[in-house]
Amino acid sequence: MGVHHRSSRYGRYTGGPDPLAPPVDLAEALDAIAEDVMAGYSPRHALQEFLRRGSRSRDGLDDLAGRVQQRRRELLGRHRLDGTLEEVRKLLDTAVLEERKQLARDAMMDETDRAFREMQLQNLPSSTAAAVNELASYDWQSSSAREAYERIKDLLGREVLDQRFAGMKQALENATDEDRAAVGAMLRDLNELLDKHRRGEDTDADFQEFMARHGQFFPENPQSVEELIDALAQRAAAAQRLLQSMSPEQREELMRLSAQAFGSPELMAQLDQLDASLRALRPGEDWTGAERFEGQEGLGLGDGTGVLQDLAELDGLAEQLAQSYNGSNLDDLDLDALARQLGQDAAVTARTLAEIERAIQDGGYLRRGVDGDLRLSPQAMRRLGKSLLRDTARQLSGRQGRRDTRTAGAAGEQTGSSREWQFGDAEPWDVTRTMTNAIRRTIADGGDPARGLRLGMGDIEVAETEARTQAAVALLVDVSFSMAAEGRWVPMKRTALALHHLVSTRFRGDRLQLITFGRYAQTMDIGELTALPAVREQGTNLHHGLLLANRFFRRHPSMQHILLVVTDGEPTAHLVADGHSWFSWPPDPETIRVTVAELDRLGRAGTQATFFRLGDDPGLERFVQRMARRIDGRVVAPDAGDLGAAVVGEYLRAHFRSLYDDGDWVS
Repeated sequence: MGVHHRSSRYGRYTGGPDPLAPPVDLAEALDAIAEDVMAGYSPRHALQEFLRRGSRSRDGLDDLAGRVQQRRRELLGRHRLDGTLEEVRKLLDTAVLEERKQLARDAMMDETDRAFREMQLQNLPSSTAAAVNELASYDWQSSSAREAYERIKDLLGREVLDQRFAGMKQALENATDEDRAAVGAMLRDLNELLDKHRRGEDTDADFQEFMARHGQFFPENPQSVEELIDALAQRAAAAQRLLQSMSPEQREELMRLSAQAFGSPELMAQLDQLDASLRALRPGEDWTGAERFEGQEGLGLGDGTGVLQDLAELDGLAEQLAQSYNGSNLDDLDLDALARQLGQDAAVTARTLAEIERAIQDGGYLRRGVDGDLRLSPQAMRRLGKSLLRDTARQLSGRQGRRDTRTAGAAGEQTGSSREWQFGDAEPWDVTRTMTNAIRRTIADGGDPARGLRLGMGDIEVAETEARTQAAVALLVDVSFSMAAEGRWVPMKRTALALHHLVSTRFRGDRLQLITFGRYAQTMDIGELTALPAVREQGTNLHHGLLLANRFFRRHPSMQHILLVVTDGEPTAHLVADGHSWFSWPPDPETIRVTVAELDRLGRAGTQATFFRLGDDPGLERFVQRMARRIDGRVVAPDAGDLGAAVVGEYLRAHFRSLYDDGDWVS
């Protein structure tokens, strides 16, 4: 006898990598996480938000949770729970109709007997269960009527077993008395095993002996008595929730009908004992819940129990996807259950998100700072900086202008070696190696170099040089609250990170100092600036920022001094003699005076200055124009989205000022 069973085992996915799964894109994840970190989220919160939102090409946890809820609504909206009652009613109607036909055509029947039988059939109770019970002792004259009635008992027996053991309804169809006896023996042995387990008297040998005798009834192949109990209890609890989801009338009908299952009261006694044992062994299962079904597709007891199991599984997945419990992580996701309920693509998505979470947490992209908080690690900062610089390069490449070839190679002395071209390179091309690379690539792609070559960016190599000039660069960024309120907070941080990456990877001889100025100014490393939260505090103390810049430049007297100032407001604060910050709005004349005086000192030292004005405030525009004129500086007014390209472009222009005409450099 074959028993078909829908697997209901739970646990982590243990299969190998899915060959169809998209590759894990850590760069995209890190970009998104860093964006949220720069907006003020903690790295852990930023990671959770990315996993919830997903990416351009991949669903996130919220998308999967939405599909879980949609699947739940579909199940409740498609089904109703009177399928077994409906099947029984159809079989009963068939039996009664066939019996009436037989009574009508049996000419030899005693008329009194005929009238009595017709009266019995005519006066059957309206309740299906009561009618079935009343006909239990009826002496059927029609063999087809008797067969239909016996099928009611068989159906009920298979349904009540299917409630506890998925697949029994199909497996016992057309079963023999021997098959039914085997089920009875299994139930007796199962109840004995569970009873011993409740008393703590069972052994592993008892379980192994039980499985050897009755393993065909448990295709999920439990490996211990605990696994066996888990599977049975989940199913039995779902069966109880099914009954509680019915109307009182439906529930009463089914309870009365169950007495007719296989025509065997012993079967129901065994099942009642099984339910009691499972409830005692697994009290934590949901034995009292109920659902509201509103569909038109009738469900039998077994199928209905399966749907209740599905609903419970969906509820478990919803909790796992919410990740709202202490210590939650995506390794908790039951990928087998996701695949069952939503399809293999959902399991692939969840597994990929879990891999991203694991790679970021275990791959060194987050580290704990001295204050105990998680921060983006230097490795993550380098990766993000590279991505931001690449975006900046694309923006710069679209600007109008041309490269001045008359000065090519003048940036330094050639070392004799070459390397692949990178953004920011001003060195001359190594033509021989560039052409060789193009020829090799063309041949590898199946082309014929004799028919012509098309250079790619990856083909270009430049002659390495030793830079003749080095620069000390002070990037001053306004961190007053208006920067955050006007949507300039994240672009400011992205700009600082792009410039930091360019200096640290392509201009290692330069020195970069990041200085923030709000009510006070302070120097920061790139990690501190990236994690800096927006604080609602009044004050734009450019005076203090220029003081720190001047101090930084004095430490590097032999270098070219480059000052880059990003601000969206006039100076409204300055340092007084006791070190405190004096704030005034509108700007106090003393604030303007000391700020200008500090700028003049920078100008006398030969500092090249550029002011990046954000916003259209007329007062700010007048102020930065006057400041720039005092020291022969420049003013740039980019949109927030173009700030990175503007700052990097001005850094390169100032760095190569002696080599390129003003405004003529682009990448």
